[in-house]
Amino acid sequence: MCDMSNTCTPRAATTDDAGPIARSLSLAFTDDPLMSWLLPDADTRGERLARYFGTLFHRQYGPHGRCELTDSAAAFWVPPESRDKAVPDAGTVAELTAVLGDRAPLLGGVVEQVVAHTPQEPHWYLAVIGADPAVRGQGHGAALLRSGLAQADAAGLPVHLESSKPENIPFYAHFGFTVTAELRPHADGPTLWPMWRPAQR
Repeated sequence: MCDMSNTCTPRAATTDDAGPIARSLSLAFTDDPLMSWLLPDADTRGERLARYFGTLFHRQYGPHGRCELTDSAAAFWVPPESRDKAVPDAGTVAELTAVLGDRAPLLGGVVEQVVAHTPQEPHWYLAVIGADPAVRGQGHGAALLRSGLAQADAAGLPVHLESSKPENIPFYAHFGFTVTAELRPHADGPTLWPMWRPAQR
């Protein structure tokens, strides 16, 4: 539950929210297995993660998806009508490559395998969700997840995501998601778990 110094009420993001979103997500993903593997230098990871998520917000999910935030968390969603638009263009790829450096090709391999395991039927996609570790357990992530799920439920559509952190799987399972596969895009890289939540009536 939220304490009195924070609000867990999700709201739609605007361009003015780029800084807070990048900060919350950079803190949320500092210990994420996938991002730690892509950005192994712990001393620069936080700054690079902020640039990474700032780029995704500005160039990809902000213009073409649905982004929401609380005081200390953020989520990027893609409804089915935006699926073809919410893909990285050449400019986005160039900016992400600048962030990841020589690790950028590794991300390409991850994306290829994820796309190959993405269901083709219309669905909502939860691309990113994360909360500042300082407020974990206070309901920020759950509030953002419920908000997006409510929109998918209103449309009568299922929801898809990938978890890169095994301890998050029970959290998603609580909301009706089940693991559909176990992906290992690179032999020395982390495992990803695609998860699926059927349409709720």
